[in-house]
Amino acid sequence: MGTPLPNSKTLFLFSLRVLFTASFSSPSTAFANEALSQCLISHSQASQPITSAIYTPANSSYSTVLQSYIRNLRFNTSDTPKPTLILTALHESHVQAAIVCARKLLVQMKIRSGGHDFEGISYVSISSPFFILDMVNFRSVDVDIETETAWVQAGAILGEVYYGIAAKSKVHGFPAGVCPMVGIGGHFSGGGYGNMMRKYGLSIDNIVDACIINVKGEILDRKSMGEDLFWAIRGGGGASFGVIISYKVNLVRVPERVTVFRIQRTGEQNATEVVYKWEQVAHKLHEDLFIRPVMDVVAGENSGEKTVRAKFIALFLGDAQRLLSMMSERFPELALQSSDCIEMSWVESTLYWTNFSIGTPVDTLLSRTPRGLTHLKRKSDYVEQIMSKDELRLLWKRMIELERPILTFNPYGGKMGEIPATKTPFPHRAGNLWKVQYATNWHEDGDKAARHNIELTRKLYGYMTPFVSKNPRAAFLNYRDLDLGVNHNGDESYEEGKVYGVKYFKGNFNRLVKIKTKVDPGNFFRNEQSIPVLPR
Repeated sequence: MGTPLPNSKTLFLFSLRVLFTASFSSPSTAFANEALSQCLISHSQASQPITSAIYTPANSSYSTVLQSYIRNLRFNTSDTPKPTLILTALHESHVQAAIVCARKLLVQMKIRSGGHDFEGISYVSISSPFFILDMVNFRSVDVDIETETAWVQAGAILGEVYYGIAAKSKVHGFPAGVCPMVGIGGHFSGGGYGNMMRKYGLSIDNIVDACIINVKGEILDRKSMGEDLFWAIRGGGGASFGVIISYKVNLVRVPERVTVFRIQRTGEQNATEVVYKWEQVAHKLHEDLFIRPVMDVVAGENSGEKTVRAKFIALFLGDAQRLLSMMSERFPELALQSSDCIEMSWVESTLYWTNFSIGTPVDTLLSRTPRGLTHLKRKSDYVEQIMSKDELRLLWKRMIELERPILTFNPYGGKMGEIPATKTPFPHRAGNLWKVQYATNWHEDGDKAARHNIELTRKLYGYMTPFVSKNPRAAFLNYRDLDLGVNHNGDESYEEGKVYGVKYFKGNFNRLVKIKTKVDPGNFFRNEQSIPVLPR
């Protein structure tokens, strides 16, 4: 069991609506809408009209625009705090105008690129009033195969990146996440985990340039922003330092044909022994191979009683014959057969990993319509020592008692162990065996269901305490988790920020704070878990 959260955090997680109902029903709201709208119009360029990009609650499309990129139904209720305005910027000058007006009118600006942040930080605020700068229209993907690079705008989604690369080359790809609809802005700036990380590292390890608009409204590239700021926005969260417009990335080489498989084993089928063997070998296997086990609770086929199921999904950057030989030698416990192996192009594998059926058209990657939405809670951990079979059995027992949380293990090794912890703000490198994701999804509406399911996630997280990293108990920024701490951006901003900051960034936190203090001393770019400035 974990330690109960302080009241302030619980209040934010469960009772946001109470805090904001009054503030957004007052006459001052309409005034704020009008003032901000007029300011944006007056500060925009005549050659780049901004009016069509402004949505206030009086606009019939306001709700559609707001809800179209909310990916967690916990933050899509009638009482969820709403922005005073949404600006779907069409040009860099619109972003500049947004910064000028937010500073002038003392309105908090939230930056949204895809809406997949697990705690809704890009479109919900504990401060009022606030508005959303939505980067949805910044979505170009410019691939240059000759130089093996691409410029990718912050509002593009991963699927568009993968599709854009594949349209130009059969032997190039990019290491990033397995959800095609995730926005580039947050994903890249927070790290960018994916199933090629053992071969090529994270997304941030392959970024070579960027375009950002700072608090002064200046448009900067790597040279003009300097190496400190460029370092910070590759893993430290771009929204703490400015508005990311685009990133330039190095493409990576992939075979024309890769191999994938998906195998499951239940407790009745020796799941414990197979997972235990995975623990020992997954981080030592050839870097071309990435095997992710996902554990959930199901009814046993024989007894009908609840049991744990381990689903192993893999990407191998090579052919099936080579994979079978490798698995037979290093991981025979999984009993991989040739019939389990499926060869396909790399871009097709990105659809396979998203549970699309084989043969799904590749242009499905361009879709921005979710296949389904749920209420959800996520947490993360890092494991540095192998769990014994007895410890795994106790873990399965605990999961069966809780029923709903799902565990995902992401293996380390390969490139992840070669990059120094200080190379980027992302510090979780050598020494880790795998990363854990705790995932709970539910369809029931209301605070009661939210409290119940979030508590289930916390209980499993609490149970795992002895088996994960310590001092600090580390966490992954892209798996945003407000349980780790909330920053109210007041006089205690640095101390509040340090609570979650050392968990996300470990020894890199202080460098991030120094850079933040230099480039944004007034803490304009802020949110509930942003990088704070040094206390005055």
